[in-house]
Amino acid sequence: MKIYDISIPISPTMPTYPGDPPVIVEPIKQIGKGSRSNVSRVSFGDHTGTHFDPPLHFIPGGKTVDQLDLNVLYGPARVVDFTRVEHAITARDLERARIPKRVTRVLFKTRSSTLWERAGFQKDFVGVAWDAAEWLVARGVKLVGVDYLSVETYSASEPRTHRTLLGAGVVIVEGLNLRGVKPGKYTFVGLPLKIKDGDGAPGRAILIA
Repeated sequence: MKIYDISIPISPTMPTYPGDPPVIVEPIKQIGKGSRSNVSRVSFGDHTGTHFDPPLHFIPGGKTVDQLDLNVLYGPARVVDFTRVEHAITARDLERARIPKRVTRVLFKTRSSTLWERAGFQKDFVGVAWDAAEWLVARGVKLVGVDYLSVETYSASEPRTHRTLLGAGVVIVEGLNLRGVKPGKYTFVGLPLKIKDGDGAPGRAILIA
């Protein structure tokens, strides 16, 4: 058995989506300054780093992050290689990938996994086109993962991909790092922080081979 940690470390230097709060880690108690323990105050947005989008993120009245079905957040998954895609994964790309019909958790490995090495937010990440979102919903996919901070392309004028997936109850996992992961079959484990009534939450995600 091999475990792949596909989460992004949370730190003040990590990229965040434009308009989201920055990451702040402030020491409150320090052993080196006379305290018995080290304690810090941490502040960041709920869509920071590796995070989970529940329907409420874009669907009024949709399920919140603490209401997500744990059976969706754990189980067989398929990592699909789209490293040659330049801008957005389309329905045609998905058809060509020949994803098995029974797959319900799909993680897209793109060139975006290399963007984590660059300082600051990168606008040229690979997203998922609206027609691909419709294709995924029609195939009964329950969880979609992408390897940068949004499933939506940065240039999208409307969040159609988000609304299509979340409107169908699909859980979106954004901010994965799949660079060291080969395409294929895995067991996915992803647990968001249990934020009551949350519209999103960071979490830890792993793949087990």
